[in-house]
Amino acid sequence: MPQKRYKEFRVVVLGSSGVGKSALVQRWVRGTFRDTYLPTIEDTYRQVVSCNNKVGALHITDTTGGQRYPGLKRLAIAKGHAFILVYSVTKKETLEELKDFYNLICEIKGDNMPKIPIVLVGAKCDESGRELSLRDGAIYALDWNCIFVETSAKTDFNVKELFCLLLDQETKPAPNPPAPKKKSKKDKEKTLDKCLIM
Repeated sequence: MPQKRYKEFRVVVLGSSGVGKSALVQRWVRGTFRDTYLPTIEDTYRQVVSCNNKVGALHITDTTGGQRYPGLKRLAIAKGHAFILVYSVTKKETLEELKDFYNLICEIKGDNMPKIPIVLVGAKCDESGRELSLRDGAIYALDWNCIFVETSAKTDFNVKELFCLLLDQETKPAPNPPAPKKKSKKDKEKTLDKCLIM
């Protein structure tokens, strides 16, 4: 019997070392959580996801968080259809460090950037010692015009929802966005009050 074919999407997971990228992917793909940290160079997984009457096969590239292997990272971004940008809510600097990853995506994707689905993920939301609030992540998501969600690989909080959001964004036709205008801090505050965050 022939294998059923699904629409294929390449998803690249980016973020600093130790923020929980691999734990998030492992929780979704294998349903497991490992408490010990093992650095990743690059791992690839394929998982079929079905949400809201949409089905697709996600090819997930879990990238290294360090500065080594920049060629692998650039290649993964060039091939990527969608991106998950992960930071740890327990380390303030990891959200700041995502700016470099976001800028690299913009550089490589160029004019296609408005059509590229991106989800900003605040990982480890189950842990105590939080240094970043929901609002901190929402501000970045607003600036980058992307979806924002907090997750916990340990407790499986919002993990499936994250990948369903991504599939939903991947299968949605890309609108023609209006020319971007710079928002003032006051405008951002008003928008945040209306923002839907998972």
